[in-house]
Amino acid sequence: MYTSYAYQNLLEEMACRTSMSKRGNCWDNAVIESFHSNLKTEEFARVKHHSLTNEETRTRVANYMSYYNEKRIQEKLGYLAPVEYGYYAA
Repeated sequence: MYTSYAYQNLLEEMACRTSMSKRGNCWDNAVIESFHSNLKTEEFARVKHHSLTNEETRTRVANYMSYYNEKRIQEKLGYLAPVEYGYYAA
């Protein structure tokens, strides 16, 4: 469905940008899928289904993204947070 011409045309009419390659490879979104998995596991695992308002959810996601990019150390980045890694790699 996501690669159908009708769907892609509709997205283009609505000025939406897709995140898939022209071929629609299944691994195109692997990075964001991994992030979503971490977000759900680390931020929402102990929350009852449908217990948060939209605003509470937005706040939790924003706080997690800040934590993920600015504080959360990662082994693959030499035990630095992404912001630190970007600073030292530049």
